[in-house]
Amino acid sequence: MVSTVTNSDVKQKDVDQAVVVAVTFAAVFGPEAEDGSTVYRLGAALPLLQVLQRVNERLLEKNPAEHQLFDVILITTDSWQQQQSSSIINSTRHHGLEISRFCFSTEDNYVESLMQNNVQLFFTTDGNEALQATHQGVPSAMLDKNSVSCPSEQLRVLFCENAIIQPNMGSTEASKKSAQNFLAHLGQMRQKFGVSDSPLCFTLVTSHGGKDSCCCALKSLRSLGVSVDEAYCLGGAPRGPILSLLRPHFLLSDGFSLLEG
Repeated sequence: MVSTVTNSDVKQKDVDQAVVVAVTFAAVFGPEAEDGSTVYRLGAALPLLQVLQRVNERLLEKNPAEHQLFDVILITTDSWQQQQSSSIINSTRHHGLEISRFCFSTEDNYVESLMQNNVQLFFTTDGNEALQATHQGVPSAMLDKNSVSCPSEQLRVLFCENAIIQPNMGSTEASKKSAQNFLAHLGQMRQKFGVSDSPLCFTLVTSHGGKDSCCCALKSLRSLGVSVDEAYCLGGAPRGPILSLLRPHFLLSDGFSLLEG
């Protein structure tokens, strides 16, 4: 059984123009409530949700009639969590999270729920969920519970040619097209701001292939309308040190079909 509850505390976005992203309950909240209350503790997705909210604010400051905004859905497939739906909604209100809708689904049909809600990017802490969603055409990004980004005024997106989840493990043409569409939206949002005042920051990191590989990746991004702020060609060096320095909110793979975070 699938049900969707609209959050009356949040102004609903234009579904035809909004960039819809979904985040799992396990990414947004911890497994337990705060001491002596029914309010859930916040999880790994907090910095991401905060910065998406900040990007929306900046877009509306620039143009109060702006419709190309991030629209966030919270999705859960756990039957016990669904029984606690009022606590989930109240926790969202308590923490001031701008989540438009709550989707209560099942493990068997959560991908169908994502597609019905026109989700362009699905954030989860479960690798199996990410693979299954991507295989069925919904690009997915892993959020690492042990590597949480610091609060930021900028949404930091890192493009990398090597995906942790290998493309041949579930990449489809549908997911590739969906990911390209998502990137095109990111590029359009970025173009609304100047070089120095943007709430979005894009970085390209190539691990192998020298400057030719970097140039090829830049051209691929530009063909989608995405211009990066910084580019690093590592020439075979490990990317761990640069990732710890940049601390992106999420990573996007080179094929734009499987996404990692």
